[in-house]
Amino acid sequence: MVLNKKKIRKKQLTPPQILTSGFATVIFIGTLLLNTPMASVETGSVGWVDALFTATSAVCVTGLVVVDTGTYWSVFGQSVIAILIQIGGLGFMTMATLFAVVLGRKISLKERLIIQQAIGQDTISGVVRFTLYLLVIAFSIEAVGAVILAFQFVPEFGLKTGIGYAVFHAISAFCNAGFDLMGNGSSLTGYVTNPLVNLTVITLILTGGIGFTVLLDLYNASRPKDFSLHTRIVLLISIGLLLVGTVIYLLLEWNNPGTLGNLNGPQKLMASIFQSVTPRTAGFNTIDTGSLTDASQFFTIILMFIGGSPASTAGGIKTVTFGVVLLMAVSVIRGNDRVTIFNKTIPADIIKRAMTVAIIAVNLVIGITMIMTVMEPNFAFMQILFEVTSAFGTVGLSTGITPQLSDASRLLLVLVMYSGRVGILTVAFALARKQHNYRDLVRYAEEKVIVG
Repeated sequence: MVLNKKKIRKKQLTPPQILTSGFATVIFIGTLLLNTPMASVETGSVGWVDALFTATSAVCVTGLVVVDTGTYWSVFGQSVIAILIQIGGLGFMTMATLFAVVLGRKISLKERLIIQQAIGQDTISGVVRFTLYLLVIAFSIEAVGAVILAFQFVPEFGLKTGIGYAVFHAISAFCNAGFDLMGNGSSLTGYVTNPLVNLTVITLILTGGIGFTVLLDLYNASRPKDFSLHTRIVLLISIGLLLVGTVIYLLLEWNNPGTLGNLNGPQKLMASIFQSVTPRTAGFNTIDTGSLTDASQFFTIILMFIGGSPASTAGGIKTVTFGVVLLMAVSVIRGNDRVTIFNKTIPADIIKRAMTVAIIAVNLVIGITMIMTVMEPNFAFMQILFEVTSAFGTVGLSTGITPQLSDASRLLLVLVMYSGRVGILTVAFALARKQHNYRDLVRYAEEKVIVG
């Protein structure tokens, strides 16, 4: 009996393994539903590969599509996609917590540990309450966004369709998914000069991508100096990237007839702001992404790689990771032993974690890009790098090559989207075998090596 109990304990899944398998389960269920004939307008099913790609893109809130969301999928299929986006954006453990509370079921200690890992909290104290706050905030923001968008879509598409469009796009924008129902891959290009749609979608993207921890901090703190260090770094990097991105897009695309060239000054500014926000990591576009200059596309790749903020609906390496790596580089250049900002010292383990995330992410994007470059010789290197980075950052922006990719390339992008949404460290921890390495207790002598 003692041996059997030990075996059972050994077979128990760790929190990272439960998170990764949970997302995989949701994707599997979504694939089954989307592959049914009633999910599509046309006769027959979409096929397993395309159903898997779409389900993964929805759950991982990416927005890359192999068939047009607005014209190919039926109302049932679009509803499934919206539900998958909601579950993927808020996290399956968050939704599971909601159902548990509604059903009156007690949440165990292990489940609290999993929730803690999923929402990025430092302690399990109050994680259930925090999760419920998170849900209230998310649903409230989505509801307000849907009401505002309805003022545009109801007069344009009618009451029933207009409300459906408003709800779908509010969920997609807040969850940073980038799926749209406008048809023919147009995204929101038809609303490039529409302030109501632009400002509403921008607000939804920013609130969803800034992180729930930051939203609660902004709500609870009475003064900016009361913000946590995490909130300060998120706001600093997010505002900085937004301003820099807007200026760069204005400079690079001002006279480009395929993007900003035919717009007036205020319209160019609004389109540039939208283009600066959407790679972080929403996937909507009001200008033709494929018509961007090479410099703009490469800058977009950088923004997509950085992504949104931790504990949010966004992907990428995250703003705080980027900020910590940047601060570490500045600290080394200045000859400082510690990484400090706002009169606070960032712990060494956080710096190691940030460096690990950045290194693994760079290698993943480079490796998959190299493989796909060989597999897809008909496409330019920049197009493939753009596609892979968009998948990793769960962005959804594309130069238009996604539907033309081979099944093998689509499956590779499925893996990249999954890793980008669940988190590359979470996936690594889930795959790694936990070992008790007693050699860690030994301290070896130091010896310098030449760097740089």
